[in-house]
Amino acid sequence: MSALIFAGALLFSPPPIAATDAVMPMAAPPLVATTVEAFTPGDAAPTVAPAGVIAPQTAPAPETPESAQRDIVVTGRSAWEAPDPFADINTKAFEATMAVDSAIIGPIAMVYKDVIPKPIRDGAHNFLYNLREPVVFLNFVLQLKIGRALETVGRFAINTTVGVAGLFDMAKRKPFKWRRRSNGFANTLGFYGIKTGPFMFLPIVGPTTPRDLIGGALDRLLFPFVYGSRITKPEFAIPFGVIGMLDHRAEFDDTQRQLHDGQADPYARSRDFYLQRRQNEIDELKGKAPKNSSGMSEAPTAPITVRERSGTTLEDPAPIPTPPVATVPQQ
Repeated sequence: MSALIFAGALLFSPPPIAATDAVMPMAAPPLVATTVEAFTPGDAAPTVAPAGVIAPQTAPAPETPESAQRDIVVTGRSAWEAPDPFADINTKAFEATMAVDSAIIGPIAMVYKDVIPKPIRDGAHNFLYNLREPVVFLNFVLQLKIGRALETVGRFAINTTVGVAGLFDMAKRKPFKWRRRSNGFANTLGFYGIKTGPFMFLPIVGPTTPRDLIGGALDRLLFPFVYGSRITKPEFAIPFGVIGMLDHRAEFDDTQRQLHDGQADPYARSRDFYLQRRQNEIDELKGKAPKNSSGMSEAPTAPITVRERSGTTLEDPAPIPTPPVATVPQQ
């Protein structure tokens, strides 16, 4: 899950990856089905608790030669889960991308963070995300969230003028206190019930889904209409993409370490982290998740719970302290 994941995406992609400045903890999505099975070879079919009902737990009986042969299997299917039919290919792409990230992108991003003064980095960060506000506005209109659309227009007007072309996020300060929101066409597709499609981890690009790829392409198409065709020319697109990538990767470093270091399956954790954040963003738009759920375009700054899909554990509290990224930025 590298910043390469979002190279250029910060400016043009949908989500995955600028969340809000006031990010709330990302609550794990509710399980829609939970099954607890206890069986021994030759037993009758195990009893399955109805969907949405967690089977009561009882104290374990003392282990006997017979009970020692029994297995407890706990499985769960969560609402944010997407099919992963390309898991083998995705895993290879993940490993290749992580190798490039470890050798090149990560070290450069850390140098960027250490050498460039924070006020300058913050200015570049604010400028790039201010460019996305028209995309955010249009998608709130398409989602019939007029209040948020008007707030986004206000943010763009204030930050573009008083904030000096967006270098300063004046709209989040008093008396306005309008926080940056994440939105894009991928969210609109999800809002109206379009499924994610199979999970994909593309080399260098990173984690995504067909819905996010299509949404990101639509986001990019809007930029020339708002800012003119010049913004797509290499002299603009390349520096914007590089700065956005370095900014995003530097902020995501702590979370990436938490997701990968010492983990048996860093690919699965990265996949679930991405899908969970994306689903939280869609759920928040539908009113099914806490407001301020973190989006995908900025690093979350609160503990995150990654729900495991395999093994005997449904939840791994592994709190992720401060800054991260995730894939394909989305504002």
